[in-house]
Amino acid sequence: MNRCSETGVRPVVSKNAARRLATALTGATMLAGVPYTALAQDEGTASTGASQPAPNPAQPASTNVIRTISVAGAERLEPTTILSYIRLRVGQEYTSAAADEALKDLGATELFANFSIRNDNGNVVITVTENPVINRIVLEGNDRLDADKILPEIRLAPRQIFTRSKVRADVARIVELYKRQGRFAAQVEPKMVQLPQNRVDVVFEITEGPKSKVRQINIIGNEVFSDSELRSEMVTKQSRFFRFFSSNTSYDPDRLAFDQQKLRQFYLTEGYADFRVVSAVAELTPDQRDFIITYVVEEGERYNFGEVEVESQLRDFDSDALQAGLAMKTGDFYNAKSVEDTVEQLTELAGRFGYAFADVQPRFNRNPDELTMDITFILRQAPRVYVERVDVNGNTLTQDKVIRREFRLSEGDAFNSLGVQRTTARINSLGYFQENFEVAQVEGSAPDRIVLEANVEEQPTGELQFSAGFSSIEQFILAGSIRQRNFRGRGQTIGLSLNYSQFSRSAQVSFTEPYVFDRNIQAGADIYRRDFNSFNFTSNQRNTTFEQATTGTSFRVGVPLTEYMSLIGSYTLNYDEVSLAENLFFSDTDGDGDIECDPLLAGRFLCDALGNRLSSIVGLSVSYNSLNSRLRPTRGRNITLSTEFAGLGGDVRYVRFRGRGQQFWNVANSGFIFSIALEGGTIIPLQDRGGAGVDDILLTDRFFLGEPQFRGFEIRGVGPRILTQPYILDQSNNNVLDDDGNPTLITERRSIRDDSIGGRNYYLGRAELELPLGTGARELGLRPSIFLDIGALWGVDRPVLQDNPLGIPQIDADGNPLFIGIDDGQLTTDPFAADGVTPNTRLIRPGSAIREVFLGDSPSPRITAGIGVNWNSPFGPFRIDFAQTIRKVEGDDDQTFTFNVGTQF
Repeated sequence: MNRCSETGVRPVVSKNAARRLATALTGATMLAGVPYTALAQDEGTASTGASQPAPNPAQPASTNVIRTISVAGAERLEPTTILSYIRLRVGQEYTSAAADEALKDLGATELFANFSIRNDNGNVVITVTENPVINRIVLEGNDRLDADKILPEIRLAPRQIFTRSKVRADVARIVELYKRQGRFAAQVEPKMVQLPQNRVDVVFEITEGPKSKVRQINIIGNEVFSDSELRSEMVTKQSRFFRFFSSNTSYDPDRLAFDQQKLRQFYLTEGYADFRVVSAVAELTPDQRDFIITYVVEEGERYNFGEVEVESQLRDFDSDALQAGLAMKTGDFYNAKSVEDTVEQLTELAGRFGYAFADVQPRFNRNPDELTMDITFILRQAPRVYVERVDVNGNTLTQDKVIRREFRLSEGDAFNSLGVQRTTARINSLGYFQENFEVAQVEGSAPDRIVLEANVEEQPTGELQFSAGFSSIEQFILAGSIRQRNFRGRGQTIGLSLNYSQFSRSAQVSFTEPYVFDRNIQAGADIYRRDFNSFNFTSNQRNTTFEQATTGTSFRVGVPLTEYMSLIGSYTLNYDEVSLAENLFFSDTDGDGDIECDPLLAGRFLCDALGNRLSSIVGLSVSYNSLNSRLRPTRGRNITLSTEFAGLGGDVRYVRFRGRGQQFWNVANSGFIFSIALEGGTIIPLQDRGGAGVDDILLTDRFFLGEPQFRGFEIRGVGPRILTQPYILDQSNNNVLDDDGNPTLITERRSIRDDSIGGRNYYLGRAELELPLGTGARELGLRPSIFLDIGALWGVDRPVLQDNPLGIPQIDADGNPLFIGIDDGQLTTDPFAADGVTPNTRLIRPGSAIREVFLGDSPSPRITAGIGVNWNSPFGPFRIDFAQTIRKVEGDDDQTFTFNVGTQF
């Protein structure tokens, strides 16, 4: 605040700056406070200015009495408002001390740039120059920190009165924001641009500077553990080139304090109960770019567990039985983490028996001479608790009953901590509310009463998606869907989805009611149309082999058997249309002029699948689900056993059995998520389709295995298949035989047609470890993992194979029938040999110069291992995998790299 007399210097606006006055406010001279001093002059004027000698209290007081008080220079403020800020009143005696107090009062308001007081024979005139009004706040140079992160943190705002104290505070606040980002070299220079009507623009010119990294971490005093071991326990890491993705290499004072706790926690888990951090100092390097952190520690001696006892004051618990179940034993090295875990386990155990407020206190007795730590776990007396009421708060769309029906405890029930945990998991699995929701436990109206509160924060449950992507399997993909997972706030799910790619198209409408008539019965229905083009590979090119169009509907009903187990029944009605391109796979096989599917062109397994058929399928499945989340589980298991019977009407007859199980572990609560998944199935025919080499299960009803279920293999790359190998025709002499009289067979895999024909049986196992990343990577939705897959597909009747090396074109260029000469094996249009009597050999159908090989029908395990990354990208889920085949069977098609964008994985 610039306090000056009437003759003080006024700001000057430069014409060349187009009325922009860049007046620096941060200099020591500009921002330093000026002491308030009243100056009594001959004319009776008091003002702010240079410091003057204080009046001598021994001098006699003036007899000048204030007759009038007036205000000059006010623009926005009313004179009466300004007079209300000071204590001078008409009729009082005007003194230098009174004038000085009035000046201090005016300065305290921070409303004026200049102000002075003049006394003219009792007529007091207060002259003010009001501080300008802020027109706008401008940030310049803030590339690393968005304006919407800075502006809410500062005090200045448009239409407020400009004051220097607020400017200084805002400069310090902006610098502090950059320090939290690790930019300790950041500088902020405030400037003011004067505008008409006593308005200003406040400009903060920011020099962000480089991000301050931790160049080195030194540890002094450690003898048992090396520096590298201790650094690995810290969150802060030394800046190195291979940590360019990590956000923990920047300096953060809060993280420094946290690392001290991490060091203490590490030593306590190793038995060093006397460990302490003597000091932790962070020094800025001379170039002001990085920090060097130095810890001074005292390790102390290592302790062992002494006497470990349990003292229970609860009548339902026997102290000796509890003590026998403790993990820690006398003589073991002391471990503070084991003590914490034991307290949690005992508290959880008491909660299961209804003691919601059980108090478990460990009592320590340290023996420095023997280096032992005696511990007694005391379960203090507490009443058995009952649920007084259940409160649901924060839900605006979702109906109360949708949340309440997930509670495993009701009013009046005995409290049970397992019921609370299960309630939390079920509400989290709905996906309607905030992540990491927990049921709050509040003391009730009496010591034996508890109130359970569900304080929810609703999230959007409607999904409108349109995505485009590219897949290594299906090439271009277009997908659109609309779904509401909480329709009308009743917990119902309704959706419409459309998908299109080069080899598949589908449309589906679905509806699910989780509680029919408010009973714990789930029902749902789907109506769908799916068009699928199967393909094979020839010379690395995909070729469409057959088209399958399925139109159908399905109904399902599920009822719970226990808290974790449910029974689900379903009925599916499908109408399948399987067809082939006639111009490619049809020919006149018997010479009667009618074309039909040619087994030598399409394969008997495809010709056998042609036609239209109706499938009526009844299904029954039993499911056990204890996962803590259906969306992204970290612990629990999910097991499903199902059977399907096709034959309740329709054209197909079979029974299909399937089983699938998953188990998740959060390894030592470290963020590493380990999971194992096993599945398998078999299909048993209930009809005899007859014929040699004809399987009783249609091609479209068999199991197939490969990508994306089995990483490391092509789509349908595992299991029974037929390789069609062509013979080479000598074009120089139109002879099917080489010079030695033998047919030449092509063996190069890229030139061989590869047709997967599926199988009746399969199994598949997956072991995967999801790796935790830093906060920044988690916010981006990155989830890397390493995996091991094992599986097999087998069990199909061996087809009758063709091996005919004499297949050559049936007619010549002019359309004349061709024959094989008996005399010389040459192609000829003459039906008889040279003697005119012996007939030459009639050529067989086009394309029959082939040899078919049946491979892959083996239960022998195929094994792959690799790394993968899931990314919830802005344009849809993304999955990339690098897999190495460890073991495969002849005929399997493996691949190393695969990715999918915009499809579910």
